[in-house]
Amino acid sequence: MAQHAILSASGAKKWLTCPPSARLEQQFENKTSEAAEEGTLAHELGELTLRKELKFISTRKFNSEFKKIEVNELFSVDMPDYVDIYVSTCMEKVSEARVKTSDAVINLEQRLNYSRWVPEGFGTGDMVIIADGTIEIIDLKYGKGVPVSAINNNQMRLYALGAIAEFEFLYDIENVKMTIIQPRLDSISTDELKAEDLLKWAEDILKPTADLAFRGEGEFCPGEHCSSGFCRANAVCKARADKNMELAKYEFSDAPTLSGDEIADIIGKCDELAKWAKDIQEYALEQAVAGIDYPGWKLVEGRSNRKYTDVDAISDILMDEFTQDKVYKPAEILGISAMEKSIGKKRLDELIGDYIEKPIGKPVLVVESDKREVFNKVTTDFGPVPTSLEKTVKISSNRAQDFSCADTEFK
Repeated sequence: MAQHAILSASGAKKWLTCPPSARLEQQFENKTSEAAEEGTLAHELGELTLRKELKFISTRKFNSEFKKIEVNELFSVDMPDYVDIYVSTCMEKVSEARVKTSDAVINLEQRLNYSRWVPEGFGTGDMVIIADGTIEIIDLKYGKGVPVSAINNNQMRLYALGAIAEFEFLYDIENVKMTIIQPRLDSISTDELKAEDLLKWAEDILKPTADLAFRGEGEFCPGEHCSSGFCRANAVCKARADKNMELAKYEFSDAPTLSGDEIADIIGKCDELAKWAKDIQEYALEQAVAGIDYPGWKLVEGRSNRKYTDVDAISDILMDEFTQDKVYKPAEILGISAMEKSIGKKRLDELIGDYIEKPIGKPVLVVESDKREVFNKVTTDFGPVPTSLEKTVKISSNRAQDFSCADTEFK
């Protein structure tokens, strides 16, 4: 199992802004997501391709390893094209470095230990280049949901500090460059700092805040980072709830209508309020499926639509008895409800009833007065709750970009 730092680089924006959140999150499972796993696969392909381009491995070895990646269910035909953008950019930077320094250092998947400033802090740099007094950290972000900039990026700064700690005894490092390549958003950004300025930030700001975060101390500070930072405690954090409940003050206003200033204030909070409400709903549903009861609420089977199990077989059966216009509209087979109207519900059931199924509906939380029966949380009359249902109730920290392990700025 992969090891994860309590104060991870990818979660740095979160714990630097809200120090006690790092320890609070330890109470919650650190889940992955399909998007994170897809990003991991893209990283594997990127590393493999770079090793071939840098002649670290043979073409034969590349082809063998590529086949293993290609059969992964998360692999897509356009993944190599996007990864090639990352690889091409990296190779351009390698060429530039070698022009300046013939024996430039090129490392892939470099473990970077920044524990001098952050307790137990470590991470992995996708590519590290050292040439002409400059260290450059390059990071692939495969996600397409949220743009990630290298400018003032805390994750990249921690990686850079780890690189300085690793190589400062061998090289005279004066400058630090940090580059993020996000190919699916056609985005490449670079930030550059003098090494001494980065080290000053690390001593003055990073280290004292990290010490607080590691001890679970400091002030909770709810904000945009709660949801976009994928805090695992975001649904149940009391500080976040208190901030969002500030909107309730408008219920006690003496005026019959809201003023322009009040409306402007509410508009500014609506997005975060909606995210908070959604996070709580998803968390409560997840917990209900796991067996937790909430007073006044119950878990029931949600709505589901009937579906055909074998369209080709259905078409053959129906076309033996009915004309094209009775079965198709225009070239696509009619849906079940439309088909019942076209040829009659009874006759349809006689002909293809065995080819129609109604899947188990996704579980939903409803008020206790709802007439639907309680959904068995472990098994149902239909058998065990299927994996597809489990996936639908993942806490919102699994929504993703190109991040990993519910951290802020993913792979």
